[in-house]
Amino acid sequence: MSKVRSTGKSTTGNTATPQSPRSLRVQPRLGQSLLALAAFGLPLAGQAQAQNQTQAQAQAGKDARMSEIQVNAEADVPYKAEKASSPKLTQPLLDTTQTITVIKKEVLREQGAASLLDALRNTPGITLQLGENGNTSAGDTFQMRGFSTQSSIFIDGIRDLGPVSRDVFNIEQIDVSRGPAGTDVGRGAAAGYINLVTKLPSLEDATSGTLGYDSGEKVRATGDLNHRLGENSALRINVMAEDGGQMGRKVIEKRSKAIAPSLAFGLGTPTRVYLYSQHIRQDGMPDGGIPAIGSSYFHPNPDVMQSPRVSMENYYGYNSDYEKIDADMATVKIEHQLGAKSTLTNTSRYGKSKMDRILTGVNALTAVNGTAANTWTVARSRQSVLQENTILANNTNLVSEFTLGGLGHTVSSGLEFMSEEQFTPTRVGLGTVSNANLYNPNRNDALTAYAPVLNGVFSKGSTKTAAVYAFDTIKLNEQWQINGGVRVEHYNTETNAAALSVAAQAPIPVGTLLGSHLEKSDKLVSWKAGALYKPNVDSSIYLAYATSQTPPGSANFSLSATPSNIASPSMEPQKTTNVELGGKWDVIQKKLALNATLYRTENKNEFPVLEDPVAMIYAQGGNRRVQGIELGAVGQITRDWNIIAGFATMDATLIEGAGTNLAGTATRWSPDRSANLWSTYKIGDKFTIGGGVRYMSEQKRVVAPGAAIGTGAPSIAAYTVADAVVSYNISKLVSLQLNVYNLTDKYYVAALNNGGSRISIGAERSARLTANFAF
Repeated sequence: MSKVRSTGKSTTGNTATPQSPRSLRVQPRLGQSLLALAAFGLPLAGQAQAQNQTQAQAQAGKDARMSEIQVNAEADVPYKAEKASSPKLTQPLLDTTQTITVIKKEVLREQGAASLLDALRNTPGITLQLGENGNTSAGDTFQMRGFSTQSSIFIDGIRDLGPVSRDVFNIEQIDVSRGPAGTDVGRGAAAGYINLVTKLPSLEDATSGTLGYDSGEKVRATGDLNHRLGENSALRINVMAEDGGQMGRKVIEKRSKAIAPSLAFGLGTPTRVYLYSQHIRQDGMPDGGIPAIGSSYFHPNPDVMQSPRVSMENYYGYNSDYEKIDADMATVKIEHQLGAKSTLTNTSRYGKSKMDRILTGVNALTAVNGTAANTWTVARSRQSVLQENTILANNTNLVSEFTLGGLGHTVSSGLEFMSEEQFTPTRVGLGTVSNANLYNPNRNDALTAYAPVLNGVFSKGSTKTAAVYAFDTIKLNEQWQINGGVRVEHYNTETNAAALSVAAQAPIPVGTLLGSHLEKSDKLVSWKAGALYKPNVDSSIYLAYATSQTPPGSANFSLSATPSNIASPSMEPQKTTNVELGGKWDVIQKKLALNATLYRTENKNEFPVLEDPVAMIYAQGGNRRVQGIELGAVGQITRDWNIIAGFATMDATLIEGAGTNLAGTATRWSPDRSANLWSTYKIGDKFTIGGGVRYMSEQKRVVAPGAAIGTGAPSIAAYTVADAVVSYNISKLVSLQLNVYNLTDKYYVAALNNGGSRISIGAERSARLTANFAF
């Protein structure tokens, strides 16, 4: 039976799959159009709509009587998406003047991907971080095009907060947008953003699920139930549960469970309402990493330089270490078609996440020259994280197509209101730690004075944002398009904190709680513009320019009273600009999408610079430039042969600034080259085989000319990792899938901390066997 979907444009800008309700479309009457447009203060779109009211009403009546389900060849291309999910990006990917990679759920299923970090292996130029010395960053911590991106993760266009390791059990597709994106999503998007698109109900009864077991002795199960409730309503429930160790480090055990229920009303009508939520619970052992000994480790002791690596199964923490994460969010989304070519969308969300963690991390090595390696020790430090993140957001967006002055316009405009909060109390009494044996650590080592308690110290930060934006794509003729957009937002960031007084604050008694308040308000203006030329209907060449701004405290709402800190309220926002020259081609009957991009990104005001040593006045300096090329391919080479691939270069340079620390901070973890390839081939009706390769060139920790390396690993060595998959269809309802990761059993470092003392190792050769069900 042929898969089906509507040929009409998605009301959310999403490329819907056959199981998505957004693939169904009925043209409505225009009776409410002028009232709704006036309410949102958009007279231009209302005027253009009114001019075409009679024609649109006739067309709407005609379309309403027609069948909405039509065969579309796009359903035969499981890897290739036609559009990004955001309604702010109104054009097909082929005609979008920006580098965007869409990772669809079909790719994730074939790769056995469970987390967001697993999914991001399908796009080049992304590197992982391990956090500061002695500690570990939590959740999805990574850089894109050389800039931190973990605070630029969105779910259905709304920022997602919290140190959560995001699961993909409830994800339809993932959009990776590169380049400064302040116009699209607001403050802080210096390198782009990640948008996760949620699975929503459709008018089709369908049930699917997976049950898997891997080399980490982890069992993972997922379920996806979609049930039609009536003529225009449906229920969908996605669930996930997993329990066991981590591939490559079975000692790191985690238990997770999640449920994502959703209801939809008005499917196939002009007004559609979606009510959905997601609830995740994670409980397990945190991973403080392992010492970097034997991995390009530098130490003045020659014995250490020749010492072997530690076991990947070593655990340097204590039995009392733990990590618990709760994440909940609820969303109401309303889509209303005002006419044949206008859609109004309103999305409201409340979300809250909480992390409770006590972690032991490794630090400096103690190794006496001439002594046996089995007597060497590493220092350990205890870290406590208690953090609550809350978000309340509302977004209203209107997309309208009309003709004005003889030119075709597609306008996307809207309003956004958001309140974000982060509360972090301080916990003490974590225990007195001892050094651990380097090669034989014992989690049962004595831990004295372990009595965790809150001491009253805390930090509570918040940012409130109100923004208005508008984008317009103007079709000059069949070959030329121009586009532009602007976003104006007002933000207010506050940090309220309490700290214990010290002796220098006499006559205040030592240990007295002292409160503080810092605040920063400002207006940010971001904009972008592009010009696109189409040599033919299946190709485009474009030139684009975009900006973004990152104000103090943007990432964690934590302003600093220290004048030399970049988060001081006296500092100005960092300003990022991006220029792209690119080309896109749809080939092989539009089933394979190719793209090539030449980009240059510059970020200013990165670092505080002491301008007046006498008066201790600081100014802002540091101008970083990251430039390179990116190539991509996604889609089908033949009907049975799918591919997703990418290649990126990155040249990161500090072109203005002073001091080796500035240079080192600016360009570390920026590999010159990275690449990814994943491809599968279907053999008959039973077998599918495939595999992929991931390549990352050297990532330097110390990059400043003449800077001392000190002890530790100075860089992450280049690596190439190969994976494979084979699946067998037992029946139309059941298939078995075997994924093998790191086929050549390559030893490689996945992440290194800033101090160079500890690492996270990529998993050794490992496998996952999965049974897939579909009814």
